[in-house]
Amino acid sequence: MSGLAERLEAVRGGVADAARLAGRDPAEVTTIVVTKFHPESLIRDLAGHGVRDIGENRHQEAQAKARALADLDLTWHFIGQLQSKKARQVRSYASVIHSIDRDSLVEALRSDEAEVDGFIQVNLTDDPGRGGVAPDALDPMVERVLGTPGIRLLGLMAVAPLDEPARAAFARVRELSERIRAVAPEATALSMGMSHDYADAILEGATHLRIGTAITGNRPA
Repeated sequence: MSGLAERLEAVRGGVADAARLAGRDPAEVTTIVVTKFHPESLIRDLAGHGVRDIGENRHQEAQAKARALADLDLTWHFIGQLQSKKARQVRSYASVIHSIDRDSLVEALRSDEAEVDGFIQVNLTDDPGRGGVAPDALDPMVERVLGTPGIRLLGLMAVAPLDEPARAAFARVRELSERIRAVAPEATALSMGMSHDYADAILEGATHLRIGTAITGNRPA
């Protein structure tokens, strides 16, 4: 096998092991391969190995790749902080947006014609520059998204802080998810877990992993 195939199989095995340890079906977990800075050829190779979920966090790069690879049956996930002025362009190619975090962005994603799947990003730190909604501001954001046509709320997204054990951080997100289900019972998905902490995320209920280097290898210089 190629290095890419070996890394992909290793992650698939790790996901399956973590899911079984959590008493879950590995099929419940979607692995999104994050391909920022990598060439289109790598995404074609991934598709050849059965990967269908691709994550990007820079609009111009993502848009160009989506156009060039339109012949592949891919689901594009936008996982980076999204400027409101770019929202309509992003939703033209991305099926899922993982970084909804403010009223202006929700309004920019409004549509009476088409629906996009979305996660509300939660900020688990005290740094507002990291993006995401503060936990104490989550409830009104959920209601705002639910009341906006054109967005289907899947659940919550978060990145574990570096100064806290990952599993403890993911447990906080799981608890927030359980809380918002009082008003959004269908918003059960959790986008959390990256190359270094996806096993902990699965143990706390992650349904969508965002994995880059563990599968793609180091980014090109």
